[in-house]
Amino acid sequence: MSTGDLLNVEPVELKFPFELKKQISCSLQLSNKTENHVAFKVKTTNPKKYCVRPNTGVVLPRSTCDVIVTMQAQKEAPPDMQCKDKFLLQSVVASTGIAPKDITPEMFSKMPGRVVEECKLKVLYLPPPQPPSPVLEEPDEGVSPKVSFDSGNLNGSEVTRQYVVDSDDKSSEARSLISKLTDEKNAAIQQTTKIRQEIDLLTRNANKSQGGGVSIIIVIAIGLIGLLLGYLLKN
Repeated sequence: MSTGDLLNVEPVELKFPFELKKQISCSLQLSNKTENHVAFKVKTTNPKKYCVRPNTGVVLPRSTCDVIVTMQAQKEAPPDMQCKDKFLLQSVVASTGIAPKDITPEMFSKMPGRVVEECKLKVLYLPPPQPPSPVLEEPDEGVSPKVSFDSGNLNGSEVTRQYVVDSDDKSSEARSLISKLTDEKNAAIQQTTKIRQEIDLLTRNANKSQGGGVSIIIVIAIGLIGLLLGYLLKN
């Protein structure tokens, strides 16, 4: 803050967050610390580069006035982000009831008996604001993480082919097992038929030789048939 007899000026450094091809503005606040009307005028060493609104005006007694300084869009950055531009704020006591349109350049000419306060303002370039750093979100509880496959793993077509090969192998094994069981079952049926024929023959011979008595061989044969049938039913 610059404190004079007429106006307090804040700030005394015009700070512009420099960005290429973009207009940038900052503001000044002028505070009248007297009971008089105070006229002011703002000048710069580079008028084509800056726009000041208002560049002239009147600050009423014990009141404030805001001044907006806008830097035009720049095509290139200055070396080392240093700026040599300067502003000069001039203020003088004005007559009561004066309007901004009544202010003339002659009012700020230094003459005997006229006090013209001057406040020099510097220009600073600041680096543009940085965007906030992205925050990595933690996965929600209960959600399974995604699994990624590297180049060494099987792709979809290879997995499909492998699945088909495994299925064919299992089908071949199943068909072989079914064929084997079928052959064993047929062999067992043939063997049972053969045993029955032999039992019938033995029965007839036993009836002839023993007159109707039951032979031990017949009992044993019947027991073998029962065991064989039980085996077949289980399979």
